[in-house]
Amino acid sequence: YMKIIYVTLNNNDEARKIGREVLELKLANCVNFFPITCMYNYKNEITEEPEVVLIIKTKEGYYGKIKKVIKKHVNYDNFIGQLNVDKINDDFSNWLRETVK
Repeated sequence: YMKIIYVTLNNNDEARKIGREVLELKLANCVNFFPITCMYNYKNEITEEPEVVLIIKTKEGYYGKIKKVIKKHVNYDNFIGQLNVDKINDDFSNWLRETVK
């Protein structure tokens, strides 16, 4: 039922714009974003740099619509992963169900 979309972005501004649009379109009931440090191996070179994670709390079946919103705002290859939520408290579940139709 509930899904979390985990998104990596370059900065807070991108996360804020994407998060606001996702909420305005009622594709989610809540988002969080925060800075992280990313290390990756690309073409045999290890790089470390700052990144921002955007967490989008949504329901089953909204991944494609949310991905379209994200790609409207960023034109680089980033991670957009959907995670299953096995357990959720009733109050949050009700809020999600009321917000995302």
